[in-house]
This record gives sequence, structure tokens and C-alpha cells, in this order.
Amino acid sequence: MTTITVNGMSCQHCVASVQQALEEIPGISHVTVDLEKKLVSYDGDVGIKVVAKALSSIGFEAVVE
Repeated sequence: MTTITVNGMSCQHCVASVQQALEEIPGISHVTVDLEKKLVSYDGDVGIKVVAKALSSIGFEAVVE
């Protein structure tokens, strides 16, 4: 499981948007979003840049270290 920090989430609508965007990426499954901690976890063999781009396209920022 991969866990990343996502900036810009502030409500349950944000959680749903992030979860839907990641679930639409081929190869990603089991997406969980923790609004309070600003963390997103998912299973899959998908590069972090692909995930960051998907999140950016809906107005969120993945913190890539």
C-alpha cells in the first residue's frame, strides 16, 4: 500500500472527489482517504507522478518527497 499526503482537501466532497479520481486510474485499487490527516492510501503499481497528475487535474496537490 502506498500512502501520500494530499493538500487542499477540506470536506467530504473533497474526499469523494479524490477517491473517485484515483479509482479511475487503471491499476489502482483499495483507495482510502483520511481527511483529518490529509492522507491517501491505495494499492497498485502506479507511479506517484501519475497519481499526482490525476490529483492536480481536480485541484489538489500530492506531496511528492
